[in-house]
Amino acid sequence: MTKAIRLYETGGPEVLRWEEVEVGKPGPGEAHIRQTAVGLNFIDIYHRSGFYPLANLPATPGMEGAGVVVATGEGVVDLTPGDRVAYAGVPPGAYAEERLIPAHRLVPLPEAISDQQAAGMMLQGMTAQYLLRSTFRIKKGDKILFHAAAGGVGLIACQWAKHLGATVIGTVGSAEKAALAQSHGCDYPLLYREEDWVAMVKEITGGEGVAVVYDSIGKDTFLKSLDCLRPLGLMVSFGQASGPVAPLDTGLLAAKGSLFLTRPTLMTYTARREDLLASSAELFKVVQSGSVKIEVKQTYPLSEAAQAHRDLEARKTTGSTVLIP
Repeated sequence: MTKAIRLYETGGPEVLRWEEVEVGKPGPGEAHIRQTAVGLNFIDIYHRSGFYPLANLPATPGMEGAGVVVATGEGVVDLTPGDRVAYAGVPPGAYAEERLIPAHRLVPLPEAISDQQAAGMMLQGMTAQYLLRSTFRIKKGDKILFHAAAGGVGLIACQWAKHLGATVIGTVGSAEKAALAQSHGCDYPLLYREEDWVAMVKEITGGEGVAVVYDSIGKDTFLKSLDCLRPLGLMVSFGQASGPVAPLDTGLLAAKGSLFLTRPTLMTYTARREDLLASSAELFKVVQSGSVKIEVKQTYPLSEAAQAHRDLEARKTTGSTVLIP
């Protein structure tokens, strides 16, 4: 027997239970992995609360982890016991000491990437990769706005965008987070609670606006974000930490400059194995080069996942957070 966090009903952090579970043997196309580190992400809160319902309860949440292959099922040819691997995305089940997972979702870890780094960057790092390299391909001279610049995705994205030659404007919630974001490539960290960040974006860009806004906040920032875009700019809504965005009259996009709007997900961008491998390879390359540094700012025992959720929801965390089985 091994242990995992189990969810029998949706609700607050108190619904997360630490229990013994039976893993079983891997079936065809599956791998059995022993996990050494598990990533904490806001989507875990959406699953726990029921905002993004899990398919069946009881269930084990969690979308990201790293560890070692214990055994493989029939038909798995590119993994062997002892291999170090990591993953991000569906199916959920990462909050566990050991688990079964489709082998095609696992990527091999380079020696230079630690298990905690991997668990702290796979989902957030590949999210940054598709946002900056696919959804809108950042190039030298672009001016961008990234909300929650001191968060897990934000710190990675700011470094990567700066490496690509962009001028990076970010919003943060405190002076401490502003300093953190600035030290990670954010040229202009703006205090969204205290400053008129729309006016400041316009001032920074000489009245033009930014080419793209990356918004994981949702309800509290969405409409103001549209006002930060230049004509023909792109609004990338990839999360809703403050709540869902209200229904939108698409005529507003026309009135504000023939704007574009997209609601992407990592799962779509990495659904095919070749895309998953390409995304992770580009992430590993930029990390190994030193252009993007992955810093695990908080760790919690996996058994204390409920407290980690409380701290994440209260915006007490910065950068990446890892749960240790």
